[in-house]
Amino acid sequence: MNMPWRLRVLGAVLNRAAEPVEEVTDHAAVRARRHKLWASPVGAVIFGRADSRVTVEDLDISVPGRTLRARVYRPSGVGTRPRPVVVDYHGGGWVQGEPEQSEWFASRVAARTGAVVVSPSYRLAPEHPYPAAADDAWDALCWIAEHGGRFGLDPSRIAVMGDSAGGNLAAVTAMTARDKGGPAVRAQVLIYPAVEMYEKYASEIAMPDAPVLTSANMRAFVRLYLQDAYGTEDQQASPLRAVSHEGLAPAFILTASADPLLDNGAHYREALRRAGVQVRYREYDGAIHGFISLPGLMRGPAHAALDDVTGFLTERLILP
Repeated sequence: MNMPWRLRVLGAVLNRAAEPVEEVTDHAAVRARRHKLWASPVGAVIFGRADSRVTVEDLDISVPGRTLRARVYRPSGVGTRPRPVVVDYHGGGWVQGEPEQSEWFASRVAARTGAVVVSPSYRLAPEHPYPAAADDAWDALCWIAEHGGRFGLDPSRIAVMGDSAGGNLAAVTAMTARDKGGPAVRAQVLIYPAVEMYEKYASEIAMPDAPVLTSANMRAFVRLYLQDAYGTEDQQASPLRAVSHEGLAPAFILTASADPLLDNGAHYREALRRAGVQVRYREYDGAIHGFISLPGLMRGPAHAALDDVTGFLTERLILP
């Protein structure tokens, strides 16, 4: 897994520009700086902004004991009939991140498919360790399925989507929906998902200092998220370790060639296929971790992934 020189240079620049999570002492301050960068003119160039063909609104999701903020991307010009819904979980290692960081991708998925994309927040570690994020992801899905009709959503046509830690939460939520008998999830889109907490696969060993996400970062995120639960083999933490993957919703797994998490996605692909689950898979050559949220740096792979995901979701949510 030789990384092209331009990606090695990009990695050196990006990794030096950010405080490694394993060295952070004030996580709230880091989150505030990340949001400030996202909201800046430079951030608009790097991370992109919402598609002009959608309306963007915020929504409060009230679940027992807490309220989750969600960003909603509603396509224009699709009439008044209830729309399919894609529940999109943001990345950030269960420690960082916010719904806005997925705005470029999520809004374009809405514009191109005609589905409404809802990006809920979830409680972050270390303040709220495992299973807080998984619980919030599940409760958000259930709330959307139960109350979405009031907002023009069709609860019979739901997909889950997420990148990195959000890919973990999407996979976990699809599995929980299967085990609890609903809500019915028609499709899952898992973008460089973190589906295994402990094993160090070949891609991580070969690319320990990759751009955006290093091996040290990966280990720190897991420790911060699991805390006292470190060592658990529960599927709510590592969906790859589930006793069974049978009966899960059809999946599209996307991975990046220059990402230490590459093999997480590849192993999950094989687990699903062994269980008879329909799986579409693509590895994006020359792409780094987080590439769908970095269209200004990774234009080619980001747009290719957008084409692929919208095609998959159209097949699963719109055409049937």
